[in-house]
Amino acid sequence: MKLIHAFSFIFALAACGKSEEKTAGNEILQSQAQAYLDTYNSDYKELGTASNEGQWRLNTHIVVGDSTDSKAAAAFDEAVAKFTGSTANIDSAKKYLALKEELTPLQVKQFEYILFLAGNNPETAGALVKERIDASNAQLERLYGFNYSLNGKKVSTNDLDAILKGEGPLSEHSKAWAASKEVGKTLKDGLVKLQTLRNGCVTPLGYTDYFAYQTSEYGMSSKEMIDLTQNFIRDIWPLYRELHTWTRYELAKKYHQPVPQYLPADWLPNRWGQDWSALVNVEGLNIDPVLKKNGAEWITKKGEEFWTSLGFAKLPQSFWDKSSLYPLPANAKYSKNNHASAWHINYDKDVRSLMSVEPNTEWWTTVLHELGHIYYFMEYSNPEVPVVLRNGANRGFHEAFGSMIGLASLQKPLLENQGLIANGVATNDTLKLLGEALTYVVNIPWGSGVMTGFEYELYANHLPKDQYNAKWWELVKKYQGIVPPHERKDADGYCDAATKTHINDDPAQYYDYSISNILLFQVHDHIAKNILRQDPHATNYWGSKPAGDFLRTLMRPGATVDWREHLKKSVGSEMSAKPMVEYFAPLMAYLKKQNAGRSYSLPEKL
Repeated sequence: MKLIHAFSFIFALAACGKSEEKTAGNEILQSQAQAYLDTYNSDYKELGTASNEGQWRLNTHIVVGDSTDSKAAAAFDEAVAKFTGSTANIDSAKKYLALKEELTPLQVKQFEYILFLAGNNPETAGALVKERIDASNAQLERLYGFNYSLNGKKVSTNDLDAILKGEGPLSEHSKAWAASKEVGKTLKDGLVKLQTLRNGCVTPLGYTDYFAYQTSEYGMSSKEMIDLTQNFIRDIWPLYRELHTWTRYELAKKYHQPVPQYLPADWLPNRWGQDWSALVNVEGLNIDPVLKKNGAEWITKKGEEFWTSLGFAKLPQSFWDKSSLYPLPANAKYSKNNHASAWHINYDKDVRSLMSVEPNTEWWTTVLHELGHIYYFMEYSNPEVPVVLRNGANRGFHEAFGSMIGLASLQKPLLENQGLIANGVATNDTLKLLGEALTYVVNIPWGSGVMTGFEYELYANHLPKDQYNAKWWELVKKYQGIVPPHERKDADGYCDAATKTHINDDPAQYYDYSISNILLFQVHDHIAKNILRQDPHATNYWGSKPAGDFLRTLMRPGATVDWREHLKKSVGSEMSAKPMVEYFAPLMAYLKKQNAGRSYSLPEKL
């Protein structure tokens, strides 16, 4: 209360004309602002930690029909919402920002983020905030407590993914794909409710809709974000068009079917068609046998060893004690979220990961990716970074570091160095590059086009419930060139968008992944050429302390810096898809040769 009443005195000093009076006013104002920020950060850490613990329990111990954990998590979340969205904190942040020229840059950054946090939970939204929290937790329980069934037997999403990636007949793939989409029917009404509540909670502070609220964290409008992500698609479209054509013909040959105009969704090795890399098997680079022999725990320990080889500290013992790293036993009386994630529980050294690690290549890269998040958490948890700014320079930075290490973890020199493949083994480098393109290039139209487009329609254009599935498949066809195996009418209850976890519990920010893919190739290109002095297609980060030092300079400031300036200072250029396009340039000649005489179903230009 004293901080608020002090403003009359602060404003008077700020209005003084003499330079010495202004200097004194700045010192008093900055001191007063710092006292407020210190208290805010302390309270935010305490409340946020309790909320994170509640969400951790909710994600790792789901018992269908038992709402105990859900109610506890909701209570903690409501406490955070009440604090961050309080009228007192909103008013204080606005008043200090009105005098931001007199504050330090770090103080201004904190006040701006305090106001952003308030935007999702403003006290003026009243009961809507509590309703949104309850609806979010209920949706999470429905999603992760869902019992998937195939041929009358309970299966996990890992089981379904294995079938889609496998060499079984098309009939098995079709059944597995259809089984993976059944959860959408359960989630549809919950998504309708969340659509309304998320928009309703952000409008009191002047945001037009929830999508606009999320893009504001980048310092961008919805239009600027849409334009940016559309440019990503245009930059990679010629290569994606070649990949799409090659895939249509290869899968038609595999399944002994006529070549389709568009790719049937159940032909692809991924539930959403966001990653097609399983279509390529690069002989000599199959590390599954070695991983299976070594086991899942070996992979997680090896992941830590990778980061320590770069000069980072070992993970705290609490990481191993408190994380949920492996699949639950078959006889478990509860379920858990199977989507891999990293958690910064107390905004300091209590870091955890939620995974279901199995000894295969996908989990090898996923472990290294998730540990990228963990080490980013640990690096910016330092005294120079206030708690409220312990985040990525932008949200895409977080994903970029993890994805970059995922890319590097499967490059031949590193695999040889770690004994995962034999030294000097003959490999087809073109197929290797094709596999990477089927991961990273394929992801851009999915993330920038389908996911971003759908959530923009959902929140900014208030997409009606009876058009959810129609709009979803319209975007999937336009951007991915994929169609459903059979008609999936909204009237039949389908809600295929909601089968993607991020639509439910990480909303309106999937463009983070597209941004991260662009950033990862920029950062990887810089490290390969300027630090490792290696071909970007064949690197070995393992043991490179200089590479670790460079990553540390990128990670350590957290969100205390302007992300655009930080990127340009670090890699020498603004965000651009150019390094990504250059990386895959050698693949274009191969694909054009493979596709000679074939018909293209996607337009030359989007």
